[in-house]
Amino acid sequence: MKGIAGPTVGMVMAECAQVGLMIVSKSVMSKGMSSLIFVLYSNTLAALLLLPVAFLYHRRTQLPSLSFSLVSQFFLLGLLGCLAQVFGYAGINYSSPTLGTAMLNLIPGITFILAVIFRMERLDCRRASTLAKSIGTIVSICGALIVTLYKGAALMTKSSSLSLHSYLLLPVQSNWVIGGLLLVADCVMASAWLILQAVVLKKYPAELIIVFFYCFFVAIQSAIICLYVEGGDSSAWSLKNRMRLISVLYSAIFGSAFQVGVSTWCLHRTGPVFVSMFKPLGIVIAVVGGTVFLGDTFYLGSLIGSCIIVIGFYSVMWGKTKEEKVDPKVGVVQPNSQKVPLLETIIEEI
Repeated sequence: MKGIAGPTVGMVMAECAQVGLMIVSKSVMSKGMSSLIFVLYSNTLAALLLLPVAFLYHRRTQLPSLSFSLVSQFFLLGLLGCLAQVFGYAGINYSSPTLGTAMLNLIPGITFILAVIFRMERLDCRRASTLAKSIGTIVSICGALIVTLYKGAALMTKSSSLSLHSYLLLPVQSNWVIGGLLLVADCVMASAWLILQAVVLKKYPAELIIVFFYCFFVAIQSAIICLYVEGGDSSAWSLKNRMRLISVLYSAIFGSAFQVGVSTWCLHRTGPVFVSMFKPLGIVIAVVGGTVFLGDTFYLGSLIGSCIIVIGFYSVMWGKTKEEKVDPKVGVVQPNSQKVPLLETIIEEI
């Protein structure tokens, strides 16, 4: 368990930051800020913050030269991340935050499937560790869906003028079919981003520099989209509103820089499937935070779903620990690995 203790703590912190980002971003967008401009500002500021930190942190690390092929992969990482954010916000606008939160729980399953397809995870049904990871992934997704979609009886209620649960379940008039398809695209892009990032880390094992280039390219790509969609409307680009400024600062520091940086560090040490498994945990954190800090109502469905998610986590972690005892390098992104994943071979051919 020692090998995954650090990444486990890191991913819990990353998911806490993600829940906070979800709250502030929804708050500022409900007051008229464009989601595209929000993505642009937050990633631009994050890139500026990471530029000195990343290169100072890795100044003594021996790294390969930045070839055109490697920069192209950074660009592709940024494109996948940019599209995931754009599709995610658009999907929520067309449908509702309820559907958006539920759809995010598809990421662990999609990531696991992609990891198996591109030979980054072992799928041997005769091994107990493989069965534990597979079953744990399915169980955690089911638990997260229960927390999101099933209320049940109220177990704990506090009076509050603002409830996180009611805020996230705010009904909107929308086209659920289009919204659902956009959210599925968001999950596919996010899963592909995790897989590609694992491949890039093998060639360039410098987490902070990769995150810098990711934010840098997302800023450029979102700027092009913003100029086309938003045009020259000065009010849309304004940050005079204090809430807009605070939200952008939070997103840049704790969203783009901290959360992506920690997730990349954890991915480097455990692999993409382990990182994606923590997506459902964000719902549990949101429910607990809403009950304790915002007076949210704690429902029976939240309790049942949370318990199921915990069971799923223990199953996956047991499987990872079992594999580490057999091979300590299982799941870890190795820069000099002799087994070349299929995705890496395809990228090199391109």
